[in-house]
Amino acid sequence: MGQYVVSPTTHTTDCGRFRASFAVQRSRGNGSYCRVFRFDKTFASRDAARLFAVSQAWLQTCMPNPPSC
Repeated sequence: MGQYVVSPTTHTTDCGRFRASFAVQRSRGNGSYCRVFRFDKTFASRDAARLFAVSQAWLQTCMPNPPSC
C-alpha cells in the first residue's frame, strides 16, 4: 500500500471463530517503525476476518494523520 508494508493475518479463537489483526511497517530514511493492530471482534470465517484486517489496514495507511492507539 504505497510506502507501507501491510501484513494481515487471522487467528483462531478457542470457540472456533476467527480474529483479525495486521501489522504496518514503514521505512523512511534512517527511521522505521512497525505497529501491530489486533481486534476483539470475532468472525465466523477466516475469509471474513482477513477482509476486515485488510480493510482496516487500508484505512489506517490512507489517513494523513492516523490516530495513535
